Amino acid sequence: QKNITLDSATRIELSCRLDNKYSHLKSLQVTWKRGNEIISHINKTETSWSIQLSILDSSKLGSYSCTLKGLTLLTFSYLFIVPKIEDKEKPIISYEGDTTVLICKSSGYTPIAWTWYMTNGSEQIAIDDSLLADKYGIDRSANVTHLKILKLTKEDDGVYWCEAAFELGKSKGKLVLKVLSFMVPLKPFLAIVAEAVTLVTVVFLYEIYSKKKEKRAEDEKEFDQVVQL
Repeated sequence: QKNITLDSATRIELSCRLDNKYSHLKSLQVTWKRGNEIISHINKTETSWSIQLSILDSSKLGSYSCTLKGLTLLTFSYLFIVPKIEDKEKPIISYEGDTTVLICKSSGYTPIAWTWYMTNGSEQIAIDDSLLADKYGIDRSANVTHLKILKLTKEDDGVYWCEAAFELGKSKGKLVLKVLSFMVPLKPFLAIVAEAVTLVTVVFLYEIYSKKKEKRAEDEKEFDQVVQL
């Protein structure tokens, strides 16, 4: 299957062409389809079968296939898609009170518009930075968009979506933000400190016990000497 990326209306020709190794095949039955719908108008030569398409809106996107049926069955597939959005696969880690920036990019294609959403349960809520300027800032350049989130709290933790609108449809990118408390990175250090304090306490108590034991032994020795006298 060959993916073909389109961001605007266009005319295009798709072709099925036999390689020389299949030149011996005769009386082929050729079928072009869009999804499960048969396309009747085919331009034919001796070794190729092509169709002319006008991709004017999102309804013309999707899968197109050419099947050549003879002694063997050959299938060629094309998939028309809108440009994909480059996001970040790994979660973005930040801390309460900090500022973070989420970035989405459309390489090689310029969207008509960018929109940011935050997931709240099963619902996606659009982020309007003009109404919440003290919390969000959105930068929309040609093919890149930045979402700045200020004064992070645990409520900002979650899934964010950037949506790029093209002439032929929309495409989304997903980013996951993890907001941690400042205590989280300190936990290993605090655990070590706690162990050290425990060890020091044990040593201190042992020294006190040892000194008391030595003093008791000295007192008993002095008592024995007095008794002998």
